[in-house]
Amino acid sequence: MTDDIILTLSDYISQNVLKKPGRKIQANEPLLSSGLVDSFHLVDIGLFVEDTFNVRIEDFELNAETFDTLAQLAALILDRQD
Repeated sequence: MTDDIILTLSDYISQNVLKKPGRKIQANEPLLSSGLVDSFHLVDIGLFVEDTFNVRIEDFELNAETFDTLAQLAALILDRQD
């Protein structure tokens, strides 16, 4: 299940945020702290997560502690789906 979430997130970010559809983002690759994803795209990613996985992401969670890697984000999604 986690791998499916990570793949879905990676595909979305590659296609819609980075505009590089062939780019594969690794589960533990830093997104925000590396500058790969900027703060403007956090809201888009948050909305995608809410719509796709039917979970709620609070505004205060849109930060590097929660969203810096796909693995962190997948763990949050799984926690909210339980």
